[in-house]
Amino acid sequence: MSFGKMNTFAEITEIRNVKDSEGFSSKRETVLALIRVYREGRHGSERWANLAAFSEATDLFRFRTIPDLKITTDHFILCNEERFNIISVEDVKGRGMYTEVLAKKVVATSG
Repeated sequence: MSFGKMNTFAEITEIRNVKDSEGFSSKRETVLALIRVYREGRHGSERWANLAAFSEATDLFRFRTIPDLKITTDHFILCNEERFNIISVEDVKGRGMYTEVLAKKVVATSG
């Protein structure tokens, strides 16, 4: 994977409970990292055929591993003003250099 393919910017975020000065708790979204990613949408390629178990995943993201930050399914990805729930996180080839994330696009329901 080269920087040439990682041509999209994204944010890794999480929702944290924050207490205000009066002691009330509210949820706030905190940006953990701003990164360059390779994004691949779901289509009929051989790669996506092998990922049939993750039928709800809509996008695949690859990016360099971030030191001292463990990406989990509790985090979210914001990319091109779209929000994605992380479904699966994997270390590519077990080398600790790249992380691959399968994510589902969040679609707002009206009503």
